[in-house]
Amino acid sequence: MKRRHHTPEQIVRKLREADRLLGEGKPLVEVCKHLEVTEATYYRWRNQYGGMKADDAKRLKELEKENARLKRLVADQALDIDMLKEVNRGNF
Repeated sequence: MKRRHHTPEQIVRKLREADRLLGEGKPLVEVCKHLEVTEATYYRWRNQYGGMKADDAKRLKELEKENARLKRLVADQALDIDMLKEVNRGNF
């Protein structure tokens, strides 16, 4: 089966559709088949995007990407500091 990557907007839309179908009394297995996702994916999405709107989900993804970039910057700076300390000690 081909692996799909859903945008945050698509995930929120599918969760709303799932809520509607579950409200109509359909079982979760059938809802997941309709959405073309596994139950594990449904629960993971529910935990991550539970009560969000599409804009909120998009902003969350942007913030996660920015946070990862900043973490890499901090890690690079920490390596540079360690390297300069070694050079300063004369242990190179």
